[in-house]
Amino acid sequence: MVTIYDIAKATGHSAPTVSKALNGQGSLSVKTRKLIVDTAKEMGYEPNITARTLTTKKSNLIGVIYDDTGMNLGFSHPLFSVVLNRFRDQVENAGYDIIFLSRFYKMSYYSHARYRSVDGVIIINPATNDLGEFKEFVDENIPRVSTNSIINGICTIITDNEKGGYEAAEYFIKKGHKRIAFLSAPIKEISSAPQERLEGFKRALKDNHITFDEDLFIESRTWQSEGAYEAFKTLYKRTQDFTAVFCATDTMAFGLYRAAEELGLKIPQDISVIGFDDDFSDNFISPHLTSFHQDAIQIADLAADMMIQQIAEIPVPDFIRCDAKLIERLSVKNLNQN
Repeated sequence: MVTIYDIAKATGHSAPTVSKALNGQGSLSVKTRKLIVDTAKEMGYEPNITARTLTTKKSNLIGVIYDDTGMNLGFSHPLFSVVLNRFRDQVENAGYDIIFLSRFYKMSYYSHARYRSVDGVIIINPATNDLGEFKEFVDENIPRVSTNSIINGICTIITDNEKGGYEAAEYFIKKGHKRIAFLSAPIKEISSAPQERLEGFKRALKDNHITFDEDLFIESRTWQSEGAYEAFKTLYKRTQDFTAVFCATDTMAFGLYRAAEELGLKIPQDISVIGFDDDFSDNFISPHLTSFHQDAIQIADLAADMMIQQIAEIPVPDFIRCDAKLIERLSVKNLNQN
């Protein structure tokens, strides 16, 4: 195994100088640093991460919590997959690697983070409804960010879901719709998105002097299209007195499309629909779905920036909200033109 002492001998520099060059430290000249780094590569040097962790108290590892037990979309999720890839690119450019943390052998996320000696943790989608589990990250002051769930004491970067819900209802209203249903994802789960989108939706109705009708609200038992398919059929059996539906996610809108087809309903002639996520799968349905595009790149960039700042012991805000953009397609009928 090649050591820094071998590199020192080959370059004529001291071992401490070699160590500084390989770790990006010290005020070395560009020429010296390049010589040492190039020589290390030529000699096949591989850094001893364990030894470096013991010496510097840093592992240069960022833990990732991504356990998709509720949505069952895994790494194909339209938002989280982009967030994860972009976040990885950004922290790798800053000199960090990522490692996934799980709750195996009854070990908590926090215990796994300590076991792996990570320098920080990004919480993308945890497999638990117990937000209290993350209190240890706050108490022990481990750098951490969340991109899905609002957790007290943890810097959270998420879409402005309430604003999105407001804009969805307002868009329908401007198109002449007054009887608008809301097809929700499960609300009592760790993600706050469905509840926030509902609150924004209800506020827009109120601001436009439209009473929120509980009969036009239906909550799916799952985040999947199958759950939405069943929920829409239940809603339609309960009442047919609506012209539009706001779906909490695109995946749920796809379930509505299938149910509508079986019920003999045409979109948007009979039912107008808006989704949320701007899922690429929209390319395979007709008519193309009007939906909200979440800025996953901005969310990931901010998450990486907030992570690096915390590692550098720079204070960060509790919340950062990112706007979602409504993408108009063909699933909403303009009733004003009738």
